[in-house]
Amino acid sequence: MGNGTTGDRARVEPTGLAARDALSEALAGMLRRPGRAVLTALGTVLGVGSFVAVLGLTATISSQIDGRFNVLTATEVTIEDVAPEVDEFAGSGFPADAEERLRDVAGIRNAGTLWTVRLDPGTTIGVLPAGGGTTTSSTTGATTGTTTGTAVVAASPGAVAALVPTLREGRLYDAFAERSRQRVVLIGSGVAERLGITTLTTRPALYIGEEPFTVAGVIADVERKPENLLSVLVPRSTARELWGPPEPGGATMLLDTELGAARQAAELAPLALRPDHPEYLKAVPPPDPRLLRSGVTSDLSALFLLLAGICLVIGAVGIANTTLVAVLERTSEIGLRRALGARGRHIAAQFLTESATLGTLGGLVGTSLGELTVVAVSLARDWTPVIHPATVAAAPLTGLLTGLSAGLYPAWRAARIEPAEALRR
Repeated sequence: MGNGTTGDRARVEPTGLAARDALSEALAGMLRRPGRAVLTALGTVLGVGSFVAVLGLTATISSQIDGRFNVLTATEVTIEDVAPEVDEFAGSGFPADAEERLRDVAGIRNAGTLWTVRLDPGTTIGVLPAGGGTTTSSTTGATTGTTTGTAVVAASPGAVAALVPTLREGRLYDAFAERSRQRVVLIGSGVAERLGITTLTTRPALYIGEEPFTVAGVIADVERKPENLLSVLVPRSTARELWGPPEPGGATMLLDTELGAARQAAELAPLALRPDHPEYLKAVPPPDPRLLRSGVTSDLSALFLLLAGICLVIGAVGIANTTLVAVLERTSEIGLRRALGARGRHIAAQFLTESATLGTLGGLVGTSLGELTVVAVSLARDWTPVIHPATVAAAPLTGLLTGLSAGLYPAWRAARIEPAEALRR
């Protein structure tokens, strides 16, 4: 009579852990200790936030570099006198009417020659205010055709205009001063401070050696060749009359061109200046902006991404440490779950889900903070913020991967806990 049931055996269904249940358990574990969860995710927040901010600021700065390059560097051409290298008997490569020859070249706004005046060793540059007083001086100490300390630079009006100067006081000398060989100078703000010139209302007289000059203006800043802020600029014709022409190969020509015309001007200028010997002049066009941008972007990205990676590693260590502590604290809970039928992989999945959730939440918060940082810096600097969509999409995924990587070892430890040993604790 019992033979009908002897072949029937009770079947035990294998236990399972649905993804929804794993996520629910992970959230419950995090909400049980919200302070710890927040501190644990903080490392990931900082790492992902740094990641987004770095890439966003790098892209933003690169765009600003492009803009500044286009405005300044892309409109600057320098022409060097290489005639002595080609022919030692050639003399100066620049003709006397160099500026006039370039006026017919399309795209050139300002052009002029300049060179550092060779003064005798021990020549002093001093200033004597109107009404007498003590002379303040700066010794040039020239020895080999260049001056140390305060340099004296012969610059035509076109060269001064090509520097794009900003006047603090006074005015620039003009073509009339060049033609009539006026004894006027322009001084940079550094020289004015060194010589104690605070205003031109007293009409201070500046002396270069024994030669007096009127200070026509004080230059507060220049957009090109900032070294001239520490120099005294003298009209080219005046310098030639007092100290002679430049040494062979010592003069250069500075061109200020229209945007986009620099390379064309660099090709045409030597032919316009010396159609008989264009090889006497070497035009230096601006570098390719794409190479400049890629180089700067690569350097910035490599540096700051390293810092972001360090933050992510710190965040991963924090998640791993906290998750491991949670495993040790919840040993009895793990033992009870194992006794009720949970398998080792279920326990591992639970803790992996918890660490991955922490990483993802940290990635989302970090992405938001990184974007806000880029926008705030851009607003403060009056820039246009640039954030690539790929960066925003990859940042939360980075947080997820960080959390998963950090939870591997704690999850493995939790899965190896034996039920009987856990329930005895």
